[in-house]
Amino acid sequence: MEAVRIEEGQALDLRGDSRQRGLGQAEAGDVAPAQVIAATVARVAQARRAGAFNEEVRAYLVAQRRFAEMHDPWSLAELSGIAEGFGLDMDDLFDHLHLRIVGDLGEGAMLDGAPLDGDGCSALAIGAGEAGPVVAKNRDFSGTHLGVQTVFRHTGPDIATGSMLCVGSLGSPGAYSSGMNGRGLMLADTQVGAKTHKMGWLRYFLMNRILASCASVAEALAFIRSVPHAGGGTLVLADAGGAVAAVELGARQVAVEQKNRVLRTNHFVSKALAGDTLPPEDDRVAANSETRLAFLSSALPRLSGEVTEVMRLMARHADDEGRSAPVCQHAQGAEAQTISSVVYSWRDRCLYFHEGTPCLGKWKRFAL
Repeated sequence: MEAVRIEEGQALDLRGDSRQRGLGQAEAGDVAPAQVIAATVARVAQARRAGAFNEEVRAYLVAQRRFAEMHDPWSLAELSGIAEGFGLDMDDLFDHLHLRIVGDLGEGAMLDGAPLDGDGCSALAIGAGEAGPVVAKNRDFSGTHLGVQTVFRHTGPDIATGSMLCVGSLGSPGAYSSGMNGRGLMLADTQVGAKTHKMGWLRYFLMNRILASCASVAEALAFIRSVPHAGGGTLVLADAGGAVAAVELGARQVAVEQKNRVLRTNHFVSKALAGDTLPPEDDRVAANSETRLAFLSSALPRLSGEVTEVMRLMARHADDEGRSAPVCQHAQGAEAQTISSVVYSWRDRCLYFHEGTPCLGKWKRFAL
């Protein structure tokens, strides 16, 4: 990894109610609408042409829309604003957010030789210590999201925690990857292909509601345990008090691990849910999930939690003996790659963001 360089960054400031904040994405004007289309609704159109939206999938999405209308009007209002701002169809945007589940329902359906919306990620959380609570994530996603990633700052009447500082993508709701709020709660997600999906909270919507309404890991866990989930994926969380948790979001149940340091990659590890992980098939990122988990598990106990130390870990390609440990993943064809890395520090009241593979060492600091 090259020497770490940190510059000051400016978040896209979105204010008002959910719909106004959705509109605000397009009003920023820094990204061509064609890039947003390519990263969102164009993928949906391709999947439809490939036959991924069969009768079962369409029925599931109708049920999911009904659930969101009843339980999460804020996310739908934000999607409505995004759709209007970029001139997109809201139904297509809603389907875009479910593309990974569409692939799971089709047992790893492929599009142009790659899994639907290939998605991976490695995430960790460190609790109490001299460096304070820290959450970090490498975002492994399809290359179409390069160029539309953005750091958002959200404030509005539905955000009871003061504000949300999020890493996401234009064309998608706020914390489409990770975030922290004004009360010190930090979280990041990883994707897990799952055999079981039901009607319930989509992970991307869930993350926004947690950040908007929960001040601590305890509050977040209480909410997570009280609601049904669509299934697939994990969360790692830490709060200002040093509490830490990893949550596996199964459709039939959730599995929670609480200790001072946790991490997740792209498979379920709990006894309750391990069997629900879909085989990786030809998905390179999903296939090296266990390798990444093993490497990070050996490195995590030795971390002090200092930001630059975590940055260097997220930039690793190999372990100390030179064996492959692809935490920082480079592009191979159309497959997912590491398109960004982020480290959240409650001590510093900020996030540090790196667009592209973090081995380049070009970070920006965004203050809460």
